[in-house]
Amino acid sequence: MADIFEQTMQKLAEFHIESPRLEARILLAHVLNCQTSDIICNATLNSKQQNELKSLIQRRIAHEPLDKIIGKREFYKSTFMTSNNVLSPRPDTEILVEEGLKIIPVDKNINILDLGTGSGCIIESILQERPKAVGVAVDISSAALQTAKQNAANLKLINRLQFVQADWFEEDFAAQFAAEFDIIVTNPPYIPTADIAALAPEVKNHDPLLALDGGADGFASYQRIAEFTPILLKKRGYILLEAGINQAEEIANIFTAQGLKLKNIVRDLAGIKRCVILQK
Repeated sequence: MADIFEQTMQKLAEFHIESPRLEARILLAHVLNCQTSDIICNATLNSKQQNELKSLIQRRIAHEPLDKIIGKREFYKSTFMTSNNVLSPRPDTEILVEEGLKIIPVDKNINILDLGTGSGCIIESILQERPKAVGVAVDISSAALQTAKQNAANLKLINRLQFVQADWFEEDFAAQFAAEFDIIVTNPPYIPTADIAALAPEVKNHDPLLALDGGADGFASYQRIAEFTPILLKKRGYILLEAGINQAEEIANIFTAQGLKLKNIVRDLAGIKRCVILQK
C-alpha cells in the first residue's frame, strides 16, 4: 500500500495539485471504501480497484475538483454530497455558520432563510447545532435543490427545512414568503464577470456559472438582495453575507443604504474580510 500511496502522491504533485499527500490519501480511501487513516495498512488493490484509482487520478490531474470526483466534501462538522450542480463548499464559508451560531440562542425558535443554498451546507450546518431552528433554502437551480434535499435527508433535517426554487431577481420574489425571518444567510455569486476566465480550472470549469457570476462589478446580487431584505427580515433580525476579496465595505454600504445597521465584518483565516453582518 505504501508504494501505491507514494506513486499516487507523486503523480498528483507532478501536476501541481495542492496538498498531494492529503488528496492521495482521500482518493485511496475512496477506492478502498475505508477511512483515510486505514490506508497505511498492507492491503493491496485488485485489478478493478487499480483501474478505478487510475481513472480518478486522471480526472484530478485534469483539475476536476476532488469533491466532484468522489461526490462529497467535509464542511464544518458534517459531510455534504456535491456535484457539478452546486458550488463546492469551502472552508471560508464556515465563518457564516460560526457567526450565525453566535447570534442564535440554543433554546430559541428561530426561522432562517438561506439564499442560494447550493449544497445546503450553510443552513444545514446551523440547523444541526440549533435543534429548535427551522429554515427555508432557496436556489434558482432545481438540480442544486435536489442535492440540498439529499444532504438534509442524510443529516435528518428534512422535516425542519423547506426548499424553494426561485430567482431573487424576479420582481415578486419576496411576496412568496408568508413569514418574516430572524436571520438571512447567503453566499451569493460575487465574481465580476470579466474575472471568471482567470479563475482556477477547478472553479471555472466545474462550479456552476450561476453561483460564480456576480455581474459586471460583482455586486449585482448584493444590490438586489438589499432591496428585499428589509421586507423579509424581522425587526432586529440579522443578515450574514459572504464577501469576496476587497468587497466587504461596499457590501456594507449597499445594505446600510437600505436602512440596515452594520454590526461586524469578520475576517477569515487568511485575513480577508469575509463575512458581513448587519441588523435591521
